[in-house]
Amino acid sequence: MASLGFGDLRKGLNIEIDGQPFEVLDYQRHKMQQRAPVTRIKVRNLLTGSVTEKTFQAYETSFSPADVESRASQYLYTDAVFYFFMDHETYDQYELSKDQIGSNTDFLKEEITIDITFYNGKIIGIKLPTFVDLVVSHSPPGLKGDSAQGGTKPATLETGLNVNVPLFVQEGNVVKIDTRNSQYVERVN
Repeated sequence: MASLGFGDLRKGLNIEIDGQPFEVLDYQRHKMQQRAPVTRIKVRNLLTGSVTEKTFQAYETSFSPADVESRASQYLYTDAVFYFFMDHETYDQYELSKDQIGSNTDFLKEEITIDITFYNGKIIGIKLPTFVDLVVSHSPPGLKGDSAQGGTKPATLETGLNVNVPLFVQEGNVVKIDTRNSQYVERVN
């Protein structure tokens, strides 16, 4: 693969630094009189999730593109040890451990479509959709008179995730949840 220069950088681009894949979050170049330009990039390590800033001081800064690929896959089921997914295009099945999925298990329900991320052909993680619709499996009833202040109450969703929902939400309702912060967004039905 050809190397990438500063002009090729863009947010969301995957590059390789020191043998590890990174996603570009932000980038800047500063030029000072009679000095080499300074390139600063803010990146997220795709293996660890950590965000760092890197600084490069050179006239020609180049980066290697990372061999990162995302494949749309459908969540099938879990056997309590592994989570099974099927690729939408090739129908290949992948099994991921709880360690590979992490806290994302709180949003997995059968038939949901997610992106599985590969680095050099090896699975390194999953990316959830921004919002998921989940059924409220348990929530105490809201007390009459509590709605004037727009209060909330705890609710347990079908995946076991616990969130705070408005008092009008009842068991059996479907609610939209933001996967980035595990917050209630709205009632769907």
